[in-house]
Amino acid sequence: MNVNELYSLWCSKITDPELLAELEAIKGDEAAINDRFYKALAFGTGGLRGVIGAGSNLLNIYTIGLAAQALALWVEKKGGGSVAIGYDSRIKSDLFARTTAAVLAANGVKAYLYKELVPTPCVSYAVRRLGCISGVVITASHNPSKYNGFKCYGPDGYQMTDDDAHDVEAIMGGLDIFDDVKRGDFDALLAAGTIEYIDDSVMEDFLAAVRSVSLNPDACAKAGLKVIYTPLCGAGNKPVRAILRMAGIEDVTVVPEQELPDGTFPRCPYPNPEIRQAFDAALELAKEVPADLLLATDPDCDRVGIAVREGDDYVLMSGNEVGAMMLNYLLSQRKEKGTMPEHPVAVKTIVTSALAERLAEHYGCELRSVLTGFKYIGEIVTQLEQEGHPESFIMGYEESYGYLSGIHARDKDAVVASMLICEMAAFYKLQGKSLLDVMRGLYETYGWYRHRLLSPEFEGEAGMKHIAAIMDRLRTSAPAEIAGAKVAVTCDYLRKVRTDVATGAVTPITLPDSNVLEFVLDDHSALIARPSGTEPKIKFYLTAAADSEAAAEARLDQLEQAVRELLAD
Repeated sequence: MNVNELYSLWCSKITDPELLAELEAIKGDEAAINDRFYKALAFGTGGLRGVIGAGSNLLNIYTIGLAAQALALWVEKKGGGSVAIGYDSRIKSDLFARTTAAVLAANGVKAYLYKELVPTPCVSYAVRRLGCISGVVITASHNPSKYNGFKCYGPDGYQMTDDDAHDVEAIMGGLDIFDDVKRGDFDALLAAGTIEYIDDSVMEDFLAAVRSVSLNPDACAKAGLKVIYTPLCGAGNKPVRAILRMAGIEDVTVVPEQELPDGTFPRCPYPNPEIRQAFDAALELAKEVPADLLLATDPDCDRVGIAVREGDDYVLMSGNEVGAMMLNYLLSQRKEKGTMPEHPVAVKTIVTSALAERLAEHYGCELRSVLTGFKYIGEIVTQLEQEGHPESFIMGYEESYGYLSGIHARDKDAVVASMLICEMAAFYKLQGKSLLDVMRGLYETYGWYRHRLLSPEFEGEAGMKHIAAIMDRLRTSAPAEIAGAKVAVTCDYLRKVRTDVATGAVTPITLPDSNVLEFVLDDHSALIARPSGTEPKIKFYLTAAADSEAAAEARLDQLEQAVRELLAD
């Protein structure tokens, strides 16, 4: 069926007036019709993510329903079970969550639904707490407001494995989006008990588990830490404020215009705590209400960013920096208090700073590197638990502002991270230090590591083809030199081989295959190229290491210029 036939079919089948009006508005616009129907929205390893709107390649109650139907059939194939569902503040998130619950329940699958929006890690927690076989979060994390998504979890509370995701994808591909989806009445299914709201005690227990991770529970109260917090109109508002109260922080000022749920994300159209714009409103507020620390969580509250006061200004700290400080704090305090496990384990992703390697080595901690995607960290937590050593897990983190300490969740958790960041800030404040002072001390001890992420975006079908062409060119015609330095090592994570360029020696990579290319240069700089699995972007992770901050920054500029030239070819 071609795109015009699909367009006509949707016009004749859909009953939602808003979606029908969208389709009628593009009648005769071949380009618009093609972008909406040139493919079906794919169920990838992260589930679904796409722009909200009418069409097979967009997110709407029909594509959500199709994914929910495929998940229901997957649950049946696995022998049955229940599914926990949560959602964030995005446009239509509550509608999509109810749609998911109703389709699952119409198929006889028990659906547990949170009563209100919750952080993503709360669903990870609920899956295990309620004994579910799967979980779903309706979220698009930190993407712009036009996006939403359907994120799927397995029975261990981490994101669905590649094999299971491929199974769901295969089931979904064999279904008709209109004729094969069972759609029940939400209220009737709720009354019948096939849909059940998750009891408030589950959230209470989640917060108690988070609080148990604290190493210096009295530090915040003693230090009188002052915090400005913005949930960026997302799911973190209630739980983050609750955990900060439990930690003893009385002086928390919430950015008023970003306090309540709002999927349009006022003053922050790209609600990503990695970028300065996410802090604009908090920085303005800080002029009137000075604080030690500014804290921002993304809409589904699995990522957190910070800005630290220095004089009359505030300095934003990167995910690599916060993760390194947190790892150092946890290891140093465990050592000092005599609570270090016999075989401590920390985990980072391959695109996260090598500074973690230096810190782990110093404290005798095993550091494992995994592919990008927090599910791989969640898998290691589960493995340690199954081996009878859950206490070995110190923390896992990724450079994109995702952190987890504790085994309550198997996904990144901005609730526990917010608590630990504030605890760290208070602990060092009592010593007369800011987090900036702490980070500079780590750099002076272990070397100046600097990182930069470039994420050029290429929309639509043409954009996806362009991204594929860039990766193909890098893979088949690998550069011998980048930014004036020779390539010493190449790692192709799709072909699962590591090549020493000087000797030609090839060794296997034992991680799962992934479309990622890494180039390590002879000056210890590095470049990693990876198409995003959830956005129409190709990401370039740049690393420079030097004896001074200025030298590392200068080297980063050279690497960025090299990438710009590559994209211009």
